[in-house]
Amino acid sequence: MVTLTAVRGDITTQEVDAVVNAANSAMRGGGGVDGAIHRAGGPAVLEACIERFPDGLATGDAGWTTAGDMPARWVIHTVGPNHSAGQTDRSLLTSCYRRSLEVADELGARSVAFPLISAGVYGWPMDDAIAAAVETIRRADTRVEDARIVAFDEATFDQLSHRLA
Repeated sequence: MVTLTAVRGDITTQEVDAVVNAANSAMRGGGGVDGAIHRAGGPAVLEACIERFPDGLATGDAGWTTAGDMPARWVIHTVGPNHSAGQTDRSLLTSCYRRSLEVADELGARSVAFPLISAGVYGWPMDDAIAAAVETIRRADTRVEDARIVAFDEATFDQLSHRLA
């Protein structure tokens, strides 16, 4: 059974087997978590994205690349729904977590750090973004032992901690 914890910090510095990237469908870097992961991982991450995902990735799906210069071994990229643009199907959001864990299992990853997918610039309501993450990860049939949700700011960390309590 997976142990799920909340962590306050920078996802790019997590010492885990894999970090999850809240990517855009083009898979070429962007802002927020995506931009931070590409900056921290260096050019190897973008090169792997171009090679592995020449046509991008569908919303709700996931795939992996090297983590480049980050302490993690892999980046699991997943494309969350853009709530602000009208993509409000919650099953697409929960699919991101489920597919990311399936990819982690394929890689043999035992520890994974997640951001709150779609909760930033994509505008998914924070309470539901947290609920979707926690419910999906806790219910997953996975070999991942250590899953963490990394909150960049104190307010989000407090909400996560409360939900996990």
